[in-house]
Amino acid sequence: MPPGNAAPPPPAQAEPAPHDEPPPENTIVVTRRAPSPADPAEAINVVSYQAVQALDRAIVGPIAHTYKHTIPGPVRDGLHNVLNNLDEPIVFVNFLLQLKPGKALETLGRFTVNTTLGIGGLFDVAKKKPFNLPRRSNGLADTLGYYGVGPGPYLFLPVIGATTLRDLLARPFDFTILPTAVPKPFADSGFALGKGVLSALDERAQNDDKIEGTRQSADPYAAQREEYLARRRAEIDVLKGRRKTVDGPLIDKEAAPSTHPEPKSPVEAPANPATIPETVGTP
Repeated sequence: MPPGNAAPPPPAQAEPAPHDEPPPENTIVVTRRAPSPADPAEAINVVSYQAVQALDRAIVGPIAHTYKHTIPGPVRDGLHNVLNNLDEPIVFVNFLLQLKPGKALETLGRFTVNTTLGIGGLFDVAKKKPFNLPRRSNGLADTLGYYGVGPGPYLFLPVIGATTLRDLLARPFDFTILPTAVPKPFADSGFALGKGVLSALDERAQNDDKIEGTRQSADPYAAQREEYLARRRAEIDVLKGRRKTVDGPLIDKEAAPSTHPEPKSPVEAPANPATIPETVGTP
């Protein structure tokens, strides 16, 4: 180095940009999603969804896991069958309202067989030979959708969960059918409360894998909403004869309601949450 010349300063090292550093632990990250016309109350629904999920992780989920892993499978299946059998009058009445006498008679026959030979519905005898009577889900929300009544906005409510305005208004009608037909013991408030608790526990245990899978998605709230609305669309399409069952792909990934500017119309919350694929061919 020539004398009298100072050494050049070392090049300055650029400091890492703030976004290169991971966020501190326990930081709440807000994910922006495209607005959905089906969900105008999304801001409120998201808060309700997050509160329900927190309660589920703390209390409901552990109870359901304990129930699922400690109660023998045949006992759980029997309870599930009994709860389904108690909902058959709802299915029967709504098939009549939809002017489907064939399916209404099949539902009545299924209810009669399972109540007698199935010991109060403990065993689903009707779905086996020689009866071959599949279980179908139905309710006033489905009847209204069948006749073209719009669902209204999507809602996520405590206790009820995912629903729409139309379905929320339709639920009380379904709940009055069995107590009206057989007041004792079904009109008793204690019986209704017990059935509601058992139904919620059974549904939570049945859908455990589905719930956990939704939680692993990038946007759990949007994922559960789109899957739910797609399933309801499929159930109405089955009633209208547009598809045979609710099995198979339900969401059009290229035109998902959460991102497409003109989504398919959202539909109804099922009156009976456990929907079984329905066959077509009987009016």
